[in-house]
Amino acid sequence: MTNTDPALLEGEYIAQRHHHETLEHQASSVLSKRIRAPVDVVWSTVRKFDEPQNYKTFVKSCIMHGDVRPGNIREVCVISGLPATTSLEMLEMLDDEQHIMCYRVLGGDHRLRNYKSVVTLHPETMNGKPGTLVIESFSVDVPDGNTKDDAKFFVEALIKCNLKTLADICEKPQ
Repeated sequence: MTNTDPALLEGEYIAQRHHHETLEHQASSVLSKRIRAPVDVVWSTVRKFDEPQNYKTFVKSCIMHGDVRPGNIREVCVISGLPATTSLEMLEMLDDEQHIMCYRVLGGDHRLRNYKSVVTLHPETMNGKPGTLVIESFSVDVPDGNTKDDAKFFVEALIKCNLKTLADICEKPQ
């Protein structure tokens, strides 16, 4: 890619990795966050599928079944106050060279049925310093009694909180 316009590059990244084929009863969305830290710093936190509580605001703890590699499963315990306590999730893809992680929710006592997430990181220069563009997309079944907008709003709110926490952690002086 020779184009250096950040907005156009972001659109290209989204087109490459963040298109979810959805059915009529599903919702999907794409969110992004620019973080003032090098991509390797941000990736070192994101890639820890076995430690999502490091930046995912609503995760209390995690038990990994096996090591961190595609096909293996984690059991996530959610903090109290949310309409959930556990989530069973499978790592589908972890690419350390391209900075891509995909996972799918297999079950749990929550309303995120058929949830799939794709997270990609892209190096950028921000004010002359190394930065990272984080893009996260998802697809999910719309729970009974909700609209697509309701489902998108709920999941987007969670992801926005997570991305803000990720930025706060990664932007602290090392």
